[in-house]
Amino acid sequence: MDSNPSTAETIYVSDAVTTTAKILVVGHFAVGKTTYIGSLSEIAPLRTEEKMTQASAHVDDLKGAPDKVTTTVALDFGRLTLSEELVLYLFGTPGQQRFMQLWEDMARGALGALLLVDPSRLAETFPVIDLVEKYGLEYAIAVNTFDAKAEFDEDEIREALDLLPDTPVVYCDARDQTSSARALIALVQHLLTRAA
Repeated sequence: MDSNPSTAETIYVSDAVTTTAKILVVGHFAVGKTTYIGSLSEIAPLRTEEKMTQASAHVDDLKGAPDKVTTTVALDFGRLTLSEELVLYLFGTPGQQRFMQLWEDMARGALGALLLVDPSRLAETFPVIDLVEKYGLEYAIAVNTFDAKAEFDEDEIREALDLLPDTPVVYCDARDQTSSARALIALVQHLLTRAA
C-alpha cells in the first residue's frame, strides 16, 4: 500500500483484475476524509481541495477545526488493490451541506460507506447518516481519534448516534495507514456479512 507510486505498474490496474468495488468515505466537514483516503491510496490521490475564502466564513463552521485552510469542493479519489483480482476505489464526499447534491451521483453503484466521525462534534454526523440511509448504503462508523482529548467509548458513540446493534464502530487515526486499513477491513467484513 505505497502511497507514493514509483513505477508505471503501480499507476495502472493490472489486467488480472476481474472485480472492482466502489466505497464511499463520508462524514461531516473537517472530519478527515481527505487525509483518510491519502493514508490508504496506492496511487497519488485525486484531491479537489481549494483554499477557504472569506466568502465561506459565515457558512463553514471552523469551531472544531480552527486551523483548516482548504476544503474539498467535489470529491477525493484513491485506489487500493486488495488482491490480484480485486481493487477498491475510494471516493471521498465533500462534507458541507451546499455540496450534498453530489451525493446522488457518488452513491450510485457504491458497495457501502465508511462514515468518519469526530467524537467532539457528534451532532454534525446526523445529516450524513441520514444521507447514507437515504441512498440505502450499508455503513460502518470510524471514530477518527486525531484529537486524543475527545474520548468516548463504543457504547457512548452507539447511543449518541442511535446506531443499530450490528453497525460496526471502530476507532482509527485517519493519518495512519495501518489504523485506516483496520477501519476499512471492518466495513468490508460488515458488507460481506450483510451479503451472506
